[in-house]
Amino acid sequence: MEASTGSPLAYLHDELEALKAQHLYFRLRVLEGEQRPVARFDGREVINLSSNNYLGLTTHPRLRRAAIEATRRFGVGTGAVRTIAGTMTLHMELEEQIARFKQTEAAVVFQSGFTANAGTVAAILGKDDLIVSDELNHASIIDGCRLSKATIRVYRHCDVADCERILQETASWPGRKLLITDGVFSMDGDIAPLPQLCELARRYNCIMMVDDAHASGVLGRNGRGTVDHFNCHGGVDIQVGTLSKAIGVMGGYVCGSRDLIEFLYHRARPFLFSTSHPPAVIGACQAAFALLDSPEGERLIERLWRNTEFFKKGLKKIGFDTGASQTPITPIMVGDAARAFEFSRALFEEGVFAQAVGYPTVPKGKARLRTIVSAAHRKKDLARALEVIERVAHRLGILEHAAAASD
Repeated sequence: MEASTGSPLAYLHDELEALKAQHLYFRLRVLEGEQRPVARFDGREVINLSSNNYLGLTTHPRLRRAAIEATRRFGVGTGAVRTIAGTMTLHMELEEQIARFKQTEAAVVFQSGFTANAGTVAAILGKDDLIVSDELNHASIIDGCRLSKATIRVYRHCDVADCERILQETASWPGRKLLITDGVFSMDGDIAPLPQLCELARRYNCIMMVDDAHASGVLGRNGRGTVDHFNCHGGVDIQVGTLSKAIGVMGGYVCGSRDLIEFLYHRARPFLFSTSHPPAVIGACQAAFALLDSPEGERLIERLWRNTEFFKKGLKKIGFDTGASQTPITPIMVGDAARAFEFSRALFEEGVFAQAVGYPTVPKGKARLRTIVSAAHRKKDLARALEVIERVAHRLGILEHAAAASD
């Protein structure tokens, strides 16, 4: 038999061409300097509405100094996974700091928020167990659920009655049960009905888990998240957070009981098989949590919410639908994915970076620009962004098309 001379990955070229035909193909935007509210991407200075840098900490002087000092004292890397030779005093100090901040017994740091979610769910559940999950939960939760091999039941987004229906139907489930939700949903910016979900978890004997990636540093006292925002301390068994958004650095963490954290040391595969964070990252994270838990942290969060209110009011005045957003994540609903990507590209040419999001990240017909303001944005920058967004939207017929589609 004659051997094939073609590449076994040749089909990927056809897939990319199909994306181009649907106007869904994109190239990575390249940041040419610091992650700031006005930044230089691809040779163009733009108002940055696409960053998760909620409090502007990526460039904060305290974090810079802490990262440099940690590097001077401990070097640039750890050289091992945490369970062998890669646990430094810095790692333990940061985890104790996070646990105090979140008011839990213990915490463990993962390499990313994604691995924190996926690694935890896959570690604590197995094939005989049940997961009840919000339909718009983050991809990392979905992957963790699949990796666990547990049975997965999905309830309608933020629908407490639908969640209870599933829990009633599975009340006699012989294995363990996990009720899991995002605290703030990353594409819509709405907040989970956490008090009601905690009550359901208590009533139906479920483990309660919340991913607070987009709530930490945003909601609650000094940014302690949705658990603090709703005063649900004691009602949530597992809290997940990120070090990559409001904290301004990188990584993720899990908070809960000491037994939970000790178990994850032994069974969470991302923790077991990934080299630990370098000293500079840990030092900067320590500085960020110290800053959050201070008057300056309070002021930054207040400024974040003032900017958010200003921007949302401006979008609504123009006539945009911002969906169910209750947080700095503010979608500009477009509907058609090709139009959303065209809108995003045109805005970039005019000096506003607002990333388009389409299927499969969001459902078909629900494409949008996903914008996030920060505490570091100036009012004049946000006003300029609103002016550009309105002008480009009218030029492309975005508002008119959206209005017709909703009729």
